[in-house]
Amino acid sequence: MTKLYWPTDRRAFLKGTVAAGAAAALPLGSAFGAGFPERNMQIYVPTREGGGADRNQRAFTGVWKKYLKAEFEASFYPGAAGRVGYEKYMGLAKPDCHELIFGNMGPEVLNWVVQPPTFDLNDFMYIARVDQDPGIVFVKRDGPLQTIDDIVAEGKKRTLNVGVSRLAHPATLGILALGRHTGASFNPIPLSGGKNTRAGVETGEMDLAALPAGGIVNRPKNFKVVLMFTHKNPLPDRSDNAPTVNAQFGTNLPDLVAGARAFGIKKEAIDKYPDRFKMLTETLLKVFDDPDYKEAIVKTKAPWEFIGYGNPDECAAYAKAMTDIGKDYKDLLTGKG
Repeated sequence: MTKLYWPTDRRAFLKGTVAAGAAAALPLGSAFGAGFPERNMQIYVPTREGGGADRNQRAFTGVWKKYLKAEFEASFYPGAAGRVGYEKYMGLAKPDCHELIFGNMGPEVLNWVVQPPTFDLNDFMYIARVDQDPGIVFVKRDGPLQTIDDIVAEGKKRTLNVGVSRLAHPATLGILALGRHTGASFNPIPLSGGKNTRAGVETGEMDLAALPAGGIVNRPKNFKVVLMFTHKNPLPDRSDNAPTVNAQFGTNLPDLVAGARAFGIKKEAIDKYPDRFKMLTETLLKVFDDPDYKEAIVKTKAPWEFIGYGNPDECAAYAKAMTDIGKDYKDLLTGKG
């Protein structure tokens, strides 16, 4: 059985509460991960360069390298809504704790619901979430549809084209669940990434769109947020005080966090090198309290309010929630509903 050493509270971990127990379980002489890292860290990113995941990992690893004393190199594997990147990672990455993957848990987990991966999911785990970016519905600021009630009413008259970054995505699932609940007709069109999705709304090709909030709230002149797919609106002053789906329509949807970017690793690497894994965990936790990290995030124009550490247990709980609701709405995600 894989032995995992992770914190349930990062401040306690940094003070040694959990670290002491983890170190005691390690072979004599290896508790401090001597000689690690032995080479540059490799990050597999299952999207194209320049997207939200890329910006997040660059901001994070740019600070993490101070504590891990290693450079980070990213490789990008877009394709099949993230599937290509994960299968490349599981097929090529060495299980020595030098190679990680950085993806968006929600879309990737939903992708596996639609079509199981070629690798065994039990051989992989997420080790640290870095943000929680709510799923939203947004429209063009000066467009004809200005509220979610406008959208639902119009969707009962005709089918509305909805720009989405991927079909299997928490934000896509949210708009489809809204259509099922209200009787409005929505046609999600995957446009391969947030940039293309925003462009679809700006040109008027899309009636509306559903994405993570981070790339929209920093463009208030262009777009208006009209609905949040989370239980609370964490940024009302920057999102037009958009209502939440459950409050507005009496639904009972779980929090559809559309941007839950996280580092993942092969479990085999943890089995072989628990000392190295402990060092990875200890050093990555320090990033969140480093003012340089906040500065790096602010430079990307992403809301700092969405940044937050999630431990492996929390990552697993989120993945399970996405899997469960994905199964409930699988017919919609595959276009068969």
